[in-house]
Amino acid sequence: MPPFKDEHVLIIAPGSQTTLAQLGLPESFTPARLRISTRMFPAEKAGEWEPLKVRETKVRKAVVGFAAEGTDGEDTKMDDAPEGDIHEADEEIIYEEDPSTDDGAVYPLKEGRVTNWSCFFALLTHVYNTLSPPFHTPILLIAQPAWTEQDYETLTQFFFEKFKTPAFCLMDSALAVCYAFGVPTATVVDIGYDKCDVTAVNDFLISHLGRGISISGCGGEGMTQRLLELLEPKGFTRDMCEQLKKSIICEVLPPSMPLPEEGESDKDMTNSGAPVPTVMNGSARGNIAGQGGFVSTIGAGPAIIEDDLDGNVKDAENDDGVLDVASIVASGKTSEFLAKKEREKAEKAAVKKAAADAAAAPKRLPNSQRVKATLHYDERRSLDELNGNGKRVNEPEGAAESGDSKRQKTPEAVTEGDVSSISRKEERRRNRGTSMFVRKDIEVGVERFRAADAGILDQVADSIHRCVLSVPEVGKRSELWDSLIILGNGSKVRGFKDGLIANLTSKYLISPSSATIFTSELPSNISTPLATGANTPQPQSQPQGQLGQLGHHGPGVNPLLLAATTASNPTLAPPGAHQHLHSQLQQQQYRQQQHSSHGQSPTSIKVAKMPEYFSEWKDIGTEEAAFLGAQVAAKVVFIVDQGLSKGFMSRSEYNDLGPQGIHEFGL
Repeated sequence: MPPFKDEHVLIIAPGSQTTLAQLGLPESFTPARLRISTRMFPAEKAGEWEPLKVRETKVRKAVVGFAAEGTDGEDTKMDDAPEGDIHEADEEIIYEEDPSTDDGAVYPLKEGRVTNWSCFFALLTHVYNTLSPPFHTPILLIAQPAWTEQDYETLTQFFFEKFKTPAFCLMDSALAVCYAFGVPTATVVDIGYDKCDVTAVNDFLISHLGRGISISGCGGEGMTQRLLELLEPKGFTRDMCEQLKKSIICEVLPPSMPLPEEGESDKDMTNSGAPVPTVMNGSARGNIAGQGGFVSTIGAGPAIIEDDLDGNVKDAENDDGVLDVASIVASGKTSEFLAKKEREKAEKAAVKKAAADAAAAPKRLPNSQRVKATLHYDERRSLDELNGNGKRVNEPEGAAESGDSKRQKTPEAVTEGDVSSISRKEERRRNRGTSMFVRKDIEVGVERFRAADAGILDQVADSIHRCVLSVPEVGKRSELWDSLIILGNGSKVRGFKDGLIANLTSKYLISPSSATIFTSELPSNISTPLATGANTPQPQSQPQGQLGQLGHHGPGVNPLLLAATTASNPTLAPPGAHQHLHSQLQQQQYRQQQHSSHGQSPTSIKVAKMPEYFSEWKDIGTEEAAFLGAQVAAKVVFIVDQGLSKGFMSRSEYNDLGPQGIHEFGL
């Protein structure tokens, strides 16, 4: 088999709502170049599918006559026909694709499971034909955790029989995430559209025991339905709740943070750092004057406290703080002194005015402390509804009525180079359909903080805890807690990841200094010490062999105590006692190593980070990191390894083993 090239590798990652695909491996791995909706529309023939909705439009075409329906109100002059001779019009059917509609669409994946194989095969064929790969193209398909072994065999047969691919590889999405993050052991939490998957990966091997597969109601759709349940009495639709969930004002608060209230919000709006005016009595004035300042009593206004002047003025004051006017006049700097006084008064007045303005200005609160916020809702409206009076919504009043009075601009000459651009613009105009978006501002209350309060965080946290505890290797559980990966487009809701970590911390995290850890770290054959000291840690049972014949030492003797007492005088030890004590100490050390980590509850929970050398993924985020891991795996399996480690199934191996042989290949 000739070696594969980077530009020939095809990667497909199907999801419940969006399918990602890409042909070729770039030098620096980038996000998916092709994103299409995971949906198909039934065609005219049964069993066939179309990628877009095809609408039938009937247009009446006149044979002869002045005007006919469907000619946009323009007169059609027929030179050969006599004037006034009009025949019946014929109907012509025009088929148009509508990319904006979702009416009648069929989604072949529900909660990660394939529910319509014919539609799913049509979707994969559409993706393959869109990218149009060459003949010698290996294919890597990202598999959902809910797919069974029979699904693997069905997909293997489809790709080899339909596309004649030379090599095919099926890779689990959780394993692809570990390839993207570069960690061999991790707990992958994938929050999808209408489900959640929790997988423990140990040394690049998936632990199927206790794996959380397609946990229903824990995805983004569950949060949308929760918002709809809360806001539907206020006139909200599902589309409004979906846009609210994706906006920045929708936030998942930690379990310990209460919802903001109306009274607390108004209280926080006042600026607590503003200066408070002080009323001084006579004693206060005397104290200020004694500290070096002076009190001005000119006029009937309030008392003004003046600070000390510069060095010249300080020299003119005596020890009692009284200003020596004679010294100022004798120095010849009276004008400078008066100018300085006026300047200080102006500066103090400006400071007081700025403080008053700051106190009056409302304080901008964060979103988590605001009771109400504004949602910018984009509503799709029909052009027929918006242009019922012959004008668009963004046209000023009277624009339609004044159309006859405006002089039309003389059309410019169209060159041959502009014909293609005009046709492309016309095609885009038709593809936009017969609707447009209208923006509205809607006020939302504290319901925007309750998208995940229906038990979603608790259910996901319980699945994570159960999945980690199901790993047979107890020593790996702490590493799984320290390498937590939360991804998926459903986790894009603001504060969802932090809320999940806070939920895990409050429910399962324990302190390393806890007494429960001390008791669990003891070997299993040593009893727990009591507070009275009566129960000293010692072996519960001893073999009745050599130590049972140790005479006065007895079978229940502490081996450490025996070793300490017989160290100075070895003759006191019975024959064979040292060898048995040595083997018993080795067994205790082995048990301590087995219990070196606290596997029941974590002592720390950490979130793994994606490497920073993937610069194209910094702005996008880690929600679709499985596709990045698929590119890394495809580079290793198809280009570097070339099938030596059975990372993919070749065409010749498929001919020998059939679809059932796919279980012997893969990562």
